[in-house]
Amino acid sequence: MPAAVTDDAMKRGLITASIMLATIMQVVDMTIVNVALPHMQGAMSATQDQISWVLTSYIVAAAIATPVTGVLAARFGRKRLLLSCMLAFTLASMLCGSATSLEQMVAYRVLQGTAGAALVPLSQAVLLDTYPREKHGSAMALWGMGVMIGPILGPTIGGYLTEYYSWRWAFYINLPIGILALLGTAAFLTETEIDKSRRFDFFGFALLSLAIGALQLVLDRGESLDWFSSRTIILSSVAAGLSFYMFLVHMFTAEKPFIEPGLFKDRNFATGLFLMLMMGVMLFSTMALMPPFLQNLLGYPVIMTGLLLAPRGMGTMVAMHIVGRLIGRVDTRSLLLVGFALMTISLWQMAGFTLEVGVWPIVYTGVIQGVGLGFLFVPLSTAAFSTLAPRYRNEGTAMFSLIRNMGSSIGISVVITVLGHQVQTSHAELGGSMGAFRPALQPSVLPRIWDWSTSAGTAALNGEVTRQALMIAYLNDFRLMMYMTLLAVPLLLLLRPPPRPLPAAARA
Repeated sequence: MPAAVTDDAMKRGLITASIMLATIMQVVDMTIVNVALPHMQGAMSATQDQISWVLTSYIVAAAIATPVTGVLAARFGRKRLLLSCMLAFTLASMLCGSATSLEQMVAYRVLQGTAGAALVPLSQAVLLDTYPREKHGSAMALWGMGVMIGPILGPTIGGYLTEYYSWRWAFYINLPIGILALLGTAAFLTETEIDKSRRFDFFGFALLSLAIGALQLVLDRGESLDWFSSRTIILSSVAAGLSFYMFLVHMFTAEKPFIEPGLFKDRNFATGLFLMLMMGVMLFSTMALMPPFLQNLLGYPVIMTGLLLAPRGMGTMVAMHIVGRLIGRVDTRSLLLVGFALMTISLWQMAGFTLEVGVWPIVYTGVIQGVGLGFLFVPLSTAAFSTLAPRYRNEGTAMFSLIRNMGSSIGISVVITVLGHQVQTSHAELGGSMGAFRPALQPSVLPRIWDWSTSAGTAALNGEVTRQALMIAYLNDFRLMMYMTLLAVPLLLLLRPPPRPLPAAARA
């Protein structure tokens, strides 16, 4: 093998390792804090409603800052922007770990979310430019492992650090990772061409930021504020809709808009965005439901919960390794169909869980779902960017990350709302069917602990009814996600197969 080819391969590998460290660092932080929230709540004397802003502030800041990635990369250079964001994210993580009050923590999380917003889209753009087109499938498999494994392993890592050390280590762990990513990126990544003529559309950015921020507020706070019975939710919804409409009008009429309309003329990319929205719903909704399902309903401790969720990530890693080799040989639409089929099967099986479900069904349904996600993410990323012009890559990857995060917010909001509604409905139906004159409910038939003729027995019986109602609500949520997965399948017909790379002789 020529020395030049070996050097190129080694440089690509080092760039990939550095970029993936930054990607994993950012996506893990979206979920690693979840299991540490109760400990943080006690340390900062915060209410349940107040401590949720530790998550909300990060998500809103990242969502608002993501669309500006393409413009900043064009104006200042991709490498400079990446290094700046890595440094700021690492420093913000240290500040979060040292926070002593809720106000400090929220402010530092806003800084962390803003700095980390560009890491995922820029890492995807770097890999697409670093690898030749015929290796884009393998590059997206590597990138996808970081993006998909991070949210899955986050609760496991966070649970371990919180249990055996302190919740502050959920943030301090970013220091060595951030330093390695900074050094590798600075040493091996080359700077892109800077476009000084690219103007920053402040008006378009303000409109889109207001729309995203207001929508995130609606999704994150809607359940706790009883949705549209709250004036805050009504005003936020109006602001989100009006701002988004004005942004669309501005985008199609301005001379140099914040986001170029030509980005959405590519059919594969536009279809890929919608499918990525559905993927965000499926991935993060399941991850939001499973920890409380395992801990609160089935009674598993934090560490065991993390171990039960870990095989899902292993399934994703194995699937992505396989798919990376199949891309270019098998039609990407066929791979996507396999992914949707596996997701549907997994959710269908989860909709049949009971309160006596064992460890094995939880593990193997998680593995099936992880494999399905692996068969979805890599082919979808490859197909979406296969026909997109290279000049749109920075903006396209930013939009891809934004849509995935918005899908996660929408999905979590929907399943939590459905869960709360179904618990109330099922509790009322189960309670209404428990008449005092039914033979099965006579004190002589019921266990003594459920003797409704005593106040303690009534409370115990009501607790069991609540458990059964909560179980029914979880099953309905799993079934809802299964239906949503099936509804996304027809969109595969809109995707064009990526162009096959030319043989070496034809390229010469």
